[in-house]
Amino acid sequence: METKKKVNSCEECKMRKFAERKPNSFWAKVWRWHTKWCPGWKAYQKEIDQQA
Repeated sequence: METKKKVNSCEECKMRKFAERKPNSFWAKVWRWHTKWCPGWKAYQKEIDQQA
């Protein structure tokens, strides 16, 4: 039986990818503001730290 790894929505987020491509855009600023309080982003960062 195969087990699928749960993919965090931040990993596939279009807004995050756009913000990385254009860091000075309005949407990148919104993205950075969003990451200050988003529990999903904090969980994603914790997951990345555990993998390293």
